[in-house]
Amino acid sequence: MEKKILKIFGIILLLVVGLLIAAPFILEAKIGDLIKNNVNSNVNATLDFKGAQLSLFKSFPNAEVGLEGVTLINKAPFEGDTLFSAEKIELKMGIWELFKGQGEPIALQRLFIDGANLSVKLDEAENANYDITIEDPGSVAIDESSGFQLDLQSYEIVNSIISYFDKADGMRFELSDIQHKGTGDLSLEKSQLQTTTDAFISFEMDSINYLNKNKIKLDALIGIDLKESKYSFLKNEALVNQLPLVFDGYVKLNDDNQEVDISFKTPSSDFKNFLAVMPVEYTKNIENVKTTGNFVVEGKFNGIVDDTHIPMFSIKINSDNASFKYPDLPKSVRNVHIDANISNTTGITEDTYVDIDKLTFMIDEVTFNMTAKIRELMGNTKVNAHVDGKMNLANISKAYPVPKDLNLKGILNADITTAFDMASIEKKQYEKTNTSGKMDLKDFEYQSAEIPNPVRLQSTALTFNPTTVSLNKLNGTTGKTDFSVTGTIQNFLGFMFNNEVVEGNFDLKSDTFSLNDFMVAETSTNGETTPTKTTPTTAKEKIKIPSFLDANINAAANTVLYDNLVLKDVKGNLRIRDEKVVLSNMTSSMFDGKVAFDGEVSTKNEKPTFAMKLGLDKLELGESFKAIELFRTIAPIAKMLQGKINSNIELSGNLTDDFSPDLLSLSGNILANIFAREIDASQV
Repeated sequence: MEKKILKIFGIILLLVVGLLIAAPFILEAKIGDLIKNNVNSNVNATLDFKGAQLSLFKSFPNAEVGLEGVTLINKAPFEGDTLFSAEKIELKMGIWELFKGQGEPIALQRLFIDGANLSVKLDEAENANYDITIEDPGSVAIDESSGFQLDLQSYEIVNSIISYFDKADGMRFELSDIQHKGTGDLSLEKSQLQTTTDAFISFEMDSINYLNKNKIKLDALIGIDLKESKYSFLKNEALVNQLPLVFDGYVKLNDDNQEVDISFKTPSSDFKNFLAVMPVEYTKNIENVKTTGNFVVEGKFNGIVDDTHIPMFSIKINSDNASFKYPDLPKSVRNVHIDANISNTTGITEDTYVDIDKLTFMIDEVTFNMTAKIRELMGNTKVNAHVDGKMNLANISKAYPVPKDLNLKGILNADITTAFDMASIEKKQYEKTNTSGKMDLKDFEYQSAEIPNPVRLQSTALTFNPTTVSLNKLNGTTGKTDFSVTGTIQNFLGFMFNNEVVEGNFDLKSDTFSLNDFMVAETSTNGETTPTKTTPTTAKEKIKIPSFLDANINAAANTVLYDNLVLKDVKGNLRIRDEKVVLSNMTSSMFDGKVAFDGEVSTKNEKPTFAMKLGLDKLELGESFKAIELFRTIAPIAKMLQGKINSNIELSGNLTDDFSPDLLSLSGNILANIFAREIDASQV
């Protein structure tokens, strides 16, 4: 009898093992269809994935389902946009959940997501791509008991991104490189969830970058009341970059809105908290920084969130008579005072204010001050600000660990007051803005890989008028070139805040102006560069007309150097716009004669182009044809002649990268009178 029982038990065991082995092959297609049908029948989007795997052994008596290449694609009005994607999703559930039919809820015990990308968008009409719930009465009816039922014990999200873009408000928000996990029994009506989060946060609004991949970290114990839909911060510690914060309060989800009541503050008042706000690559290791004084951040969010409201809030930032000094840098920053407040007292988004009542610091005995009031931060932003003080730019790198390639020199002295609103700037109504004051910069030096030679400004003086900026003085050098510029900028605020080109009228004077000083070396395919034109096989040099200039320039130079040409007493007008220079009434002395020319040069297309009218008056033949390749090509016989030439030339065509005419592309007319004194037969 016992043998029969054992035999029957063995057969049953073999059948169970056989079923466990065979079930994945039978159910993999079913579970994939089951998940797709559960989701796609309830949303106005399409869920799909490349593959589904089922395992019954790994966590028996539970089943694990793995999905790869998951996508959730929007339908109209965001047709074809990917709302969500993931490289891998793993679901853990009881085996019997696999045998449920379409419409029956599936209870999940564990969720793991790897390589996810959630892209939330709002268009200009405030349509949201995440609003995918089916509401059309003609669509499939929604059963509230269908879909997925959370019975989670743990979940984890790794290597993921959450992005948000509101096109109407010009707002971008992103959490990248998210590493998040939580443990707790979410099947209970009341439970506690232990979570850890690491990520990088970025925030941009109206093309202004407020946060750029700032590191955040949050370890939080969250109380969950599923009956009340209430989530409370019980115990937590957060880091923004290296700034520690603690939270208290709750978030409650209602049918029509969400209630928020959260407060936060720095757990200590050490001034190192201020340095901790800065990006880590700039602050370096702040542990050994010597500080005095305090820095406190505290805030509160309270109110409701719905279609028309955000929580009311107040964030206060304060520091009194603080200082800091890095151990490996020679100078300290002293007398730091900060008194700022960011607030919203109505819950209306546009009513967000920033008050900087005091921001001041001192390096050596030089003080820099700033105050500002910003109104309607999220609407038609209104700014009223004042900056005054003096700064030795070289001291910045001596007191603060700036990037190695930032090597500034010069003495900056500023006293500027400005008042404007963004709507007026966007509409180019600069008469409604008001900026006044002065700024001067002496002995400034700037180096960059984008320019071949350092730019040195001996003296610069600007006067800020209500609608324009007067450039009273700009004297400087770069390479062999010296320059002195005066003039007026019409749209300084538009250039600073609205991505507009610089509009202005200027007078340029120079003793020596070398075009070679503005050659830009391009990197070749093998990664090498060259500063000269002697090795064109490894790199090319191009002169590019700046795209950000819309300027009228009256120019005068005693000597202009271009390649091996020397032009004397150059005068005329240059109109620069849209990467094109139009030259008018240009005159010069060259080869014992006179040259007058009008025309235009454009670098907007891949190949630079030119169109030119030249009048040559009594140029020395021999010198002209030796120095100018164009002349040698057009009239090779002229190299035999000694004498003078008068000519009217109309030419157009392409330019090479170094601004020499591409001889194969030339077209035009030439009329010349040659007054030959003798013929050099040796040149035949």
